[in-house]
Amino acid sequence: MSATETARQRRLHPAWIVAAVAFLALVGAAGFRAAPGVLMVPLQQEFGWSTTVLSAAVSINLVLFGLTAPFAAALMERFGIRAVTATALVLIGAGSALTVLVNQSWQILLTWGLLIGLGTGSMALVFAATIANTWFAKSRGLVIGILTAGSAAGQLVFLPFIAMLAQDPGWRQASLLIAAGALAVVPLVLKFLKNSPADVGVLPYGETVPEEGSAALSPAGSLSPAGPENGSSNAAVRALQVLKRASRVRTFWALVAGFAICGATTNGLIGTHFIPSAHDHGMAETTAAGLLAVVGIFDIVGTIASGWLTDRFNPRILLAVYYQFRGIGLLVLPLLLSATVQPSMIVFVVIYGLDWVATVPPTAAICRKTFGSDGSVVFGWVFAAHQLGAAAAALGAGAIRDATGQYTYAWFGAAAMCTIAAVISATIRKDAAAREPEPVAAA
Repeated sequence: MSATETARQRRLHPAWIVAAVAFLALVGAAGFRAAPGVLMVPLQQEFGWSTTVLSAAVSINLVLFGLTAPFAAALMERFGIRAVTATALVLIGAGSALTVLVNQSWQILLTWGLLIGLGTGSMALVFAATIANTWFAKSRGLVIGILTAGSAAGQLVFLPFIAMLAQDPGWRQASLLIAAGALAVVPLVLKFLKNSPADVGVLPYGETVPEEGSAALSPAGSLSPAGPENGSSNAAVRALQVLKRASRVRTFWALVAGFAICGATTNGLIGTHFIPSAHDHGMAETTAAGLLAVVGIFDIVGTIASGWLTDRFNPRILLAVYYQFRGIGLLVLPLLLSATVQPSMIVFVVIYGLDWVATVPPTAAICRKTFGSDGSVVFGWVFAAHQLGAAAAALGAGAIRDATGQYTYAWFGAAAMCTIAAVISATIRKDAAAREPEPVAAA
């Protein structure tokens, strides 16, 4: 019986089981992403650390989050998705648990920055792209949207509890909750997260190659821990080789610039500084955390919808629209912050939530179309730019707050950057795919 016939007889394709476990893994890994904004004020109150110091810890985390991503994609090709994902979750759990022991500022740089940065970097959005490209031959945009929404779901699940625990009994219990969330998913990953369709004798979901034999797997679906494509035996070399090839293509730099601004205006600013900024205006931390949780709810809707749209419309136009709407929201945010939640703030939260990481599916689609089998690793490098932008914004906004006593200039600067990103995205060349055609499946 052929692999195609076997797949047809299954009521549920294994790709969907893998996608479900990947979603849960992203939820478990997302706990820390909700933490810095909530824990920043309690840590300042207990230790007297400045906003700049804590922003530096977040910045280290974001830099490692980004720079680890392309190497993690190559490591997944070398050692398999399951092993890398389980290791990443353990690092996140260890970093969060050890945070309860800190009493000096350099220690928070080690736990929040180094350990959790390496762990979350290995579970970055490139993980979603790798799962989609490996296991799915169709509906990839929708799958990436659903998996990306896993990060939003993690924020939604953890944020209200982190906020409540941070106030009573305290921030240490909140850190332990994050550790438990990450470690709880590890057994599911080890049991159900298969490395490739070949491991279970099927083709990628939607694959219709008529030739007999499983060798008909597309390049994207042939990932296995036996070794990466192109004969490379070293994940770091593989990642750097892909970077060298991608750097010759103009589209790569356009995506890098746009995604750096994306990171600056999400994880860097809103994710890190929205709650402290709202606190400056007299809003309770739990209330501000609740607003970010609402962002998480609508992020799920927006990202899945963006994946659906990406399968049907020009991704560069989608990116331009997303960035410009985000810029408008940031421009008016300083006028909306107050001690109480006004209807206008609810409108902002809903719109910003729909747009939060809606940029991921179209960006990943352009990477796949332009760079073919290198697409997942290229997306890892583009995502690295996302996190470098986030790190710069997190640190810069903290410095602006310490220097001026408010975040207003940070919000306005971010709004201007979004307009730049919209223009860059709209001018991505339509014929980019001609530069790096996607390989055809082997017969």
